[in-house]
Amino acid sequence: MFAKDRHNNPEGKKDEKVAESGLEKNHKAGKEPVTLSRDEFEALQAQAEKAQENWDRCLRQQADVENLRKRLERDRQDFIKFANEELIFDLLNVLDDLERTVELAQHKHEDLSAFLKGVEMILAHLYELLKKYGVKPIDAQGKVFDPHFHEALMQAFDQTLPEHTVLEEMQKGYMLHDRVIRTAKVKVSKQGQEEKEGGEPPAA
Repeated sequence: MFAKDRHNNPEGKKDEKVAESGLEKNHKAGKEPVTLSRDEFEALQAQAEKAQENWDRCLRQQADVENLRKRLERDRQDFIKFANEELIFDLLNVLDDLERTVELAQHKHEDLSAFLKGVEMILAHLYELLKKYGVKPIDAQGKVFDPHFHEALMQAFDQTLPEHTVLEEMQKGYMLHDRVIRTAKVKVSKQGQEEKEGGEPPAA
Protein backbone atom coordinates (compact mmCIF):
# COMPACT_ATOMS: atom_id res chain seq x y z
CA MET A 1 0.00 0.00 0.00
CA PHE A 2 2.72 2.37 0.91
CA ALA A 3 4.61 1.50 -2.24
CA LYS A 4 1.48 2.05 -4.26
CA ASP A 5 0.77 5.37 -2.58
CA ARG A 6 4.28 6.52 -3.17
CA HIS A 7 4.12 5.48 -6.77
CA ASN A 8 0.95 7.39 -7.29
CA ASN A 9 1.93 10.40 -5.17
CA PRO A 10 2.94 13.35 -7.35
CA GLU A 11 4.63 15.01 -4.38
CA GLY A 12 7.02 12.08 -4.10
CA LYS A 13 7.99 12.47 -7.70
CA LYS A 14 8.58 16.15 -7.11
CA ASP A 15 10.88 15.39 -4.19
CA GLU A 16 12.86 12.97 -6.32
CA LYS A 17 13.24 15.56 -9.07
CA VAL A 18 14.44 18.16 -6.56
CA ALA A 19 16.99 15.72 -5.19
CA GLU A 20 18.23 14.85 -8.68
CA SER A 21 18.43 18.54 -9.58
CA GLY A 22 20.52 19.23 -6.46
CA LEU A 23 22.94 16.45 -7.37
CA GLU A 24 23.33 17.83 -10.89
CA LYS A 25 24.04 21.31 -9.56
CA ASN A 26 26.62 20.00 -7.12
CA HIS A 27 28.23 18.00 -9.88
CA LYS A 28 28.34 21.00 -12.23
CA ALA A 29 29.71 23.27 -9.49
CA GLY A 30 32.53 20.87 -8.78
CA LYS A 31 31.25 20.10 -5.27
CA GLU A 32 31.11 16.42 -5.84
CA PRO A 33 33.82 14.84 -3.70
CA VAL A 34 36.86 13.53 -5.57
CA THR A 35 39.09 10.75 -4.32
CA LEU A 36 42.82 11.19 -4.90
CA SER A 37 45.74 8.98 -4.19
CA ARG A 38 48.50 10.30 -1.92
CA ASP A 39 50.85 10.76 -4.90
CA GLU A 40 48.24 12.78 -6.79
CA PHE A 41 47.50 14.93 -3.73
CA GLU A 42 51.21 15.63 -3.14
CA ALA A 43 51.69 16.49 -6.82
CA LEU A 44 48.79 18.99 -6.71
CA GLN A 45 50.11 20.45 -3.47
CA ALA A 46 53.58 20.90 -5.04
CA GLN A 47 52.05 22.60 -8.08
CA ALA A 48 50.07 24.97 -5.86
CA GLU A 49 53.20 25.89 -3.91
CA LYS A 50 55.09 26.46 -7.16
CA ALA A 51 52.26 28.65 -8.50
CA GLN A 52 52.38 30.74 -5.31
CA GLU A 53 56.16 31.10 -5.65
CA ASN A 54 55.77 32.24 -9.27
CA TRP A 55 53.11 34.76 -8.24
CA ASP A 56 55.32 36.15 -5.47
CA ARG A 57 58.24 36.38 -7.92
CA CYS A 58 56.02 38.20 -10.43
CA LEU A 59 55.02 40.75 -7.76
CA ARG A 60 58.65 41.31 -6.78
CA GLN A 61 59.69 41.80 -10.40
CA GLN A 62 56.83 44.23 -10.95
CA ALA A 63 58.00 46.21 -7.91
CA ASP A 64 61.59 46.16 -9.22
CA VAL A 65 60.45 47.48 -12.61
CA GLU A 66 58.49 50.29 -10.94
CA ASN A 67 61.50 51.23 -8.79
CA LEU A 68 63.72 51.19 -11.89
CA ARG A 69 61.27 53.44 -13.74
CA LYS A 70 61.26 55.93 -10.87
CA ARG A 71 65.07 55.91 -10.66
CA LEU A 72 65.42 56.48 -14.41
CA GLU A 73 62.95 59.36 -14.20
CA ARG A 74 64.99 60.95 -11.38
CA ASP A 75 68.18 60.48 -13.42
CA ARG A 76 66.52 62.08 -16.43
CA GLN A 77 65.38 65.06 -14.39
CA ASP A 78 68.88 65.47 -12.92
CA PHE A 79 70.42 65.26 -16.38
CA ILE A 80 68.13 68.00 -17.69
CA LYS A 81 68.75 70.10 -14.60
CA PHE A 82 72.54 69.88 -14.74
CA ALA A 83 73.15 69.27 -18.45
CA ASN A 84 74.72 72.73 -18.92
CA GLU A 85 76.90 72.56 -15.81
CA GLU A 86 80.18 72.29 -17.74
CA LEU A 87 79.21 75.10 -20.12
CA ILE A 88 78.22 77.39 -17.26
CA PHE A 89 81.49 76.64 -15.44
CA ASP A 90 83.46 77.69 -18.54
CA LEU A 91 81.31 80.80 -18.95
CA LEU A 92 82.17 81.83 -15.41
CA ASN A 93 85.81 82.17 -16.51
CA VAL A 94 84.73 84.52 -19.30
CA LEU A 95 82.66 86.48 -16.80
CA ASP A 96 85.70 86.80 -14.51
CA ASP A 97 87.79 88.17 -17.38
CA LEU A 98 85.10 90.68 -18.30
CA GLU A 99 84.69 91.88 -14.72
CA ARG A 100 88.45 92.34 -14.34
CA THR A 101 88.60 94.33 -17.58
CA VAL A 102 85.78 96.64 -16.49
CA GLU A 103 87.35 97.04 -13.04
CA LEU A 104 90.70 98.04 -14.52
CA ALA A 105 89.03 100.56 -16.79
CA GLN A 106 87.06 102.09 -13.91
CA HIS A 107 89.66 102.22 -11.15
CA LYS A 108 92.97 102.37 -12.96
CA HIS A 109 91.73 104.60 -15.77
CA GLU A 110 93.31 102.59 -18.55
CA ASP A 111 93.12 104.17 -21.98
CA LEU A 112 90.53 103.16 -24.54
CA SER A 113 92.93 101.08 -26.65
CA ALA A 114 93.94 98.93 -23.69
CA PHE A 115 90.29 98.47 -22.72
CA LEU A 116 89.33 97.47 -26.25
CA LYS A 117 92.21 95.04 -26.41
CA GLY A 118 90.98 93.38 -23.21
CA VAL A 119 87.45 93.10 -24.60
CA GLU A 120 88.77 91.61 -27.85
CA MET A 121 90.66 88.98 -25.87
CA ILE A 122 87.49 88.12 -23.97
CA LEU A 123 85.51 87.84 -27.22
CA ALA A 124 88.17 85.54 -28.67
CA HIS A 125 87.96 83.41 -25.54
CA LEU A 126 84.18 83.30 -25.81
CA TYR A 127 84.24 82.31 -29.50
CA GLU A 128 86.63 79.46 -28.70
CA LEU A 129 84.35 78.34 -25.91
CA LEU A 130 81.31 78.30 -28.21
CA LYS A 131 83.30 76.38 -30.80
CA LYS A 132 84.20 73.82 -28.15
CA TYR A 133 80.51 73.14 -27.59
CA GLY A 134 79.65 72.90 -31.29
CA VAL A 135 78.32 76.45 -31.75
CA LYS A 136 79.35 78.24 -34.95
CA PRO A 137 78.19 81.43 -36.69
CA ILE A 138 76.12 81.24 -39.87
CA ASP A 139 77.94 82.57 -42.91
CA ALA A 140 75.48 85.07 -44.37
CA GLN A 141 77.29 88.03 -45.98
CA GLY A 142 77.11 87.83 -49.79
CA LYS A 143 75.16 84.56 -49.73
CA VAL A 144 71.86 83.88 -51.47
CA PHE A 145 68.99 84.38 -49.03
CA ASP A 146 67.89 81.09 -47.45
CA PRO A 147 64.89 81.19 -45.08
CA HIS A 148 66.27 78.20 -43.18
CA PHE A 149 69.31 80.23 -42.12
CA HIS A 150 68.36 83.89 -42.67
CA GLU A 151 65.58 86.24 -41.66
CA ALA A 152 65.07 89.25 -43.95
CA LEU A 153 64.45 92.44 -42.01
CA MET A 154 64.99 94.87 -44.87
CA GLN A 155 65.29 95.03 -48.65
CA ALA A 156 67.42 97.40 -50.66
CA PHE A 157 67.76 98.03 -54.40
CA ASP A 158 71.07 96.86 -55.84
CA GLN A 159 71.66 96.42 -59.55
CA THR A 160 75.16 94.98 -59.13
CA LEU A 161 74.07 91.79 -57.35
CA PRO A 162 71.52 89.08 -58.11
CA GLU A 163 68.19 89.49 -56.40
CA HIS A 164 67.85 88.06 -52.89
CA THR A 165 71.54 88.37 -52.09
CA VAL A 166 72.42 89.17 -48.47
CA LEU A 167 73.75 92.73 -48.49
CA GLU A 168 74.29 93.21 -44.79
CA GLU A 169 74.27 91.06 -41.68
CA MET A 170 72.36 93.00 -39.06
CA GLN A 171 72.55 90.29 -36.39
CA LYS A 172 74.62 87.13 -36.48
CA GLY A 173 72.94 83.76 -36.62
CA TYR A 174 74.29 80.63 -34.97
CA MET A 175 74.09 76.88 -35.33
CA LEU A 176 74.49 74.19 -32.69
CA HIS A 177 76.12 71.34 -34.58
CA ASP A 178 73.67 70.85 -37.50
CA ARG A 179 70.71 72.73 -35.98
CA VAL A 180 69.94 76.42 -36.40
CA ILE A 181 69.43 77.94 -32.95
CA ARG A 182 69.16 81.54 -34.19
CA THR A 183 68.69 82.74 -37.75
CA ALA A 184 70.82 85.58 -39.08
CA LYS A 185 68.95 88.92 -39.37
CA VAL A 186 69.88 90.36 -42.78
CA LYS A 187 69.26 93.01 -45.40
CA VAL A 188 68.52 91.52 -48.83
CA SER A 189 69.04 92.90 -52.33
CA LYS A 190 66.14 93.76 -54.61
CA GLN A 191 66.14 94.29 -58.34
CA GLY A 192 64.60 97.31 -60.03
CA GLN A 193 65.02 101.05 -59.64
CA GLU A 194 64.40 102.92 -56.45
CA GLU A 195 61.62 105.45 -56.82
CA LYS A 196 62.77 109.02 -56.32
CA GLU A 197 60.68 111.23 -54.14
CA GLY A 198 58.36 113.33 -56.36
CA GLY A 199 59.62 111.63 -59.53
CA GLU A 200 58.03 109.33 -62.07
CA PRO A 201 57.76 105.63 -61.22
CA PRO A 202 60.03 103.36 -63.28
CA ALA A 203 58.68 102.40 -66.70
CA ALA A 204 57.29 98.92 -67.05
